[in-house]
Amino acid sequence: MEENKNIEQATQLEPTQNEASQSVAPQPEPAQNEASQAEPKAPTRPQPKKQGMSFGKIFLAALLAVVAGSVVTFVFWIVVFSGLSAAFQPAATVVPESAILKIDLKESISDAPLKDPMAGFDFATMQPKAQVTLYDALQAIDAAKNDDRIKGIYLNLNGGGGTTINILEELRTSLEGFKQSGKWIVAYNDVYSQWSYYLSSVADKIYIQPEGTFEWVGVAANTIFFKGLFDKLGVKVDILRPTACKYKSAVEPYFLTKMSEANRQQMQEMVNNMWGVLTDAVAASRGIEKAELNRLADELAVMLPEEAVEHKLVDGVKYADEMKELFKSEYGIDEPEYVTLGEYSSSLMPDVSKISAPKVAILYANGNVMDGEGSDDNIYGYTLARNVRELAEDDDVKAVVVRVNSPGGSALASDIIWREMEQLKAKKPVIVSMGAYAASGGYYISAPADAIVADRLTLTGSIGVFGMIPSFGKALEDKVGVTFDGVSTNKYSDIGNGMEPLADAEYKAMMRSVDRVYDRFTSLVAQGRNLTIEKVLEIAEGRVWSGSQAQQLGLVDTCGGLNAALAIAVDKAELGDNYQIVEHVEPLTGFMAVLQGMNVKVRQAFFSRSELGKLYNEYKQVESMIGEKGIYTLCPYIYRF
Repeated sequence: MEENKNIEQATQLEPTQNEASQSVAPQPEPAQNEASQAEPKAPTRPQPKKQGMSFGKIFLAALLAVVAGSVVTFVFWIVVFSGLSAAFQPAATVVPESAILKIDLKESISDAPLKDPMAGFDFATMQPKAQVTLYDALQAIDAAKNDDRIKGIYLNLNGGGGTTINILEELRTSLEGFKQSGKWIVAYNDVYSQWSYYLSSVADKIYIQPEGTFEWVGVAANTIFFKGLFDKLGVKVDILRPTACKYKSAVEPYFLTKMSEANRQQMQEMVNNMWGVLTDAVAASRGIEKAELNRLADELAVMLPEEAVEHKLVDGVKYADEMKELFKSEYGIDEPEYVTLGEYSSSLMPDVSKISAPKVAILYANGNVMDGEGSDDNIYGYTLARNVRELAEDDDVKAVVVRVNSPGGSALASDIIWREMEQLKAKKPVIVSMGAYAASGGYYISAPADAIVADRLTLTGSIGVFGMIPSFGKALEDKVGVTFDGVSTNKYSDIGNGMEPLADAEYKAMMRSVDRVYDRFTSLVAQGRNLTIEKVLEIAEGRVWSGSQAQQLGLVDTCGGLNAALAIAVDKAELGDNYQIVEHVEPLTGFMAVLQGMNVKVRQAFFSRSELGKLYNEYKQVESMIGEKGIYTLCPYIYRF
């Protein structure tokens, strides 16, 4: 949305001077004695006072010091970052002839390669962190099925707090495929959260530490509301939301103190669906009725290890060192040698026979949708559009899978990307694989695809739009005594100035743009999904759907993960078995990009994150919402499980 902006002209006047400048009376010349008048001496060259060093020498010495210091500093940082870069590179791994593939969620599994150059470094411990992408993890598990060196998989799920539930879903599906090879999977943990147990339930045997804990309570989702805070501060927020978008709840925290009935309805259905996916998986794997699983949750009957054994959720209690004896007695492995997921993934070599085969490219659309250009872990309209265009023009690429993991953001940037997706689709098959989120702007950029594949736990839809303009004038005046004033040429020249609430005429003018974006969004969905506009308007309204619900509504074609999307792309491009998969990742350039990444990471690690803890994500949400103006296609939720 285009907005009028205040144009402040600062005219600086030249300093005034007195028309008649003050004159300085001439000083009388010193009297000369008669002798000197009688015998004048030859004039002599005046001699400067003696100093330790001339100005020129001082300047040259200072300049030399600056240059030398800069060179030393530059070399220092080169050495530091070369060392860090070397530390981040995985060491060459030799897989033992009798190995166990160990999956430990301390190895952070990310949906997409991280763009931040310092993302693989833990500033708290000053140690590099293992980073594995979902694609790498899936490829490793698939390769392990047919690798005679890998005897089985050990799920030792310590940590994993940063792993999203859709990644757990895709890992679980891949592990089910691994079991079809006849190899075994064993799980062990000190503390089982519900979602770590969801992944572990695929195992043939599950064990827990004798003094560990087990969580089985159901699924909940909560929203933080800021209206009370804004009222105390005196901040007024103008909400621009079409009447039809009653489910578009991203703005509710800023003008309500609790959920609207529409939002409560969609959130209840969302958590019910998540709990259903979890209990379906556990019921099938452990042979326990869903009604019994719900009873155990309602009665908080499973908290202790012995209770988990009693109700057949785990097979026994063991200390970690006792697992070695189990591997020996059950699977004939005397001295287990473990290889981690990251190590095994790095040991896999590409198939050289397909080095010149046609390519299927994976393009990542990960993060909030932002305007302009950028290189951090967000989606920037012009940047992603350029990447899409590059793939469209690459004749070696025969199909593209776009991995969308985004709650949306800027409507303008979403439309820029949509256009390039349309152009790409005209040249080659385009398949969208949805991650944890592909909602609002994330769905906007997905709609043109030939096929859309979503996880059952994906949050998608949220086909709606909103704008939000905060005004801080009253808060600044009442709280800190700051006032403002200005001039303008026309009645509404300072519309949306951030100091005063919108007038009725201003609100109506801005709503024209908001309504226009909603009309375009819904029409593009109807076009891309081959639905009638009436059907789209019925399922839009800003409502969030799970992947399984979206499949029933026609918003996605099938439920599955990244591997399923790749298989569809290969089929649509008619490549048979002759193809190779490549990840299209824009390389970082410039030494300053590294420094910038380090600066952001240090600030987050030592200040914002350490001070705010679990509220950091909520803080970032408020910061982004009150710091921007415009029209948004954004999914409202921050989930923590």
